[in-house]
Amino acid sequence: MSLIIDIHALQTVPPSLINRDDTGAPKSAIFGGVPRQRVSSQSWKRAIRDYFEDNFDSETIGDRSRRLPEKIAQRLEEEGLEQAEAIARTESLFKAAGIKTALEKPSKNADPDGAEVSPYPRTGYLLFLSQQQVDRAVRELLARNGEKPTKAEAKDILDTDHSVDMAMFGRMVADDAAYNVDAAVQVAHALGIHASAPEFDYFTAVDDLAEDGEETGAGMIGTVQMMSSTLYRYATVNVEGMAENLGSTEMAKQAVPHFIEAFVKSMPTGKINTFANQTLPELLLVTVRDTRPVSLVNAFETPVDATDTEDRRTVAARRLAQEARDVEEVYGFKPVASFVMALGGLASSFDGLAETVTLPTLTEKIGAELDRALGDS
Repeated sequence: MSLIIDIHALQTVPPSLINRDDTGAPKSAIFGGVPRQRVSSQSWKRAIRDYFEDNFDSETIGDRSRRLPEKIAQRLEEEGLEQAEAIARTESLFKAAGIKTALEKPSKNADPDGAEVSPYPRTGYLLFLSQQQVDRAVRELLARNGEKPTKAEAKDILDTDHSVDMAMFGRMVADDAAYNVDAAVQVAHALGIHASAPEFDYFTAVDDLAEDGEETGAGMIGTVQMMSSTLYRYATVNVEGMAENLGSTEMAKQAVPHFIEAFVKSMPTGKINTFANQTLPELLLVTVRDTRPVSLVNAFETPVDATDTEDRRTVAARRLAQEARDVEEVYGFKPVASFVMALGGLASSFDGLAETVTLPTLTEKIGAELDRALGDS
């Protein structure tokens, strides 16, 4: 039996620029024939990883970097190896694993009298390794005393003991697909539930010291774009996939409630000092399924508008609840369990559809559902 946990949220953000494109504009998308604000899944996944590192065991979060060979080599140096030997042993590991490394070439515009090019090799792309994999690489390379690892040994070092974030969001290794990890968590792009367009904030900054003299006018003038929306957010967790990636059902049972908490409390940090868009979801619906994931985004294919008697959030909550009921009735996808937490009476739309909870009780109940479904395996 597959076990799926779907997480749906409505979250309003005030004027902000939490996720921008290459022109500096808030990211957007056309849905239902109208432009909506969009926050990319990559942006929110990064925020979730940061929340895990700050609020749970930081050792459960890996590093995604081109500089991992440098990290391993420097750890070997801390253990007493000369730099050249540490680099040679590190390169032997990555060569055996079939992962290419190379020295960084100096920039064409680099100052010849400037900083020296790093002697440490780097991978050609961002590589994902857990803290446990890095620790084991250091131990093995020290213990081998210069003996090069075989391909099988290198793969065992770099492809066991995955971090929680790797188990959740997966790993892609361009040099060898055998190292790939299929993501156990899918995160959708957050999407505005109504039509919206960017606005421009014209700002000036005063030169404090210029005020002491006779100079007048602004020390700096500029514009920044911003956008405000109620967003529909969605993620789904494949619990068996999480357990397989982590190599432990017990670890998966701990990671899933933590992921839900991180999903709720995390926030991308783009321009957050400028806009202080520190909101939380006004509504969260969590369903436990034994069928397949089901997004409820089509509840908002027709843009949501407030009415004379109801604000936009109330209309959106009712739309979301109706979509969930329709899916259950038409397709027969009845969840194993459903829970809703909401502000301002928004949970009333889910009467008879989901149990009303708070965040602490939600994580407890999800834990109980996982225990019931997975037992003590």
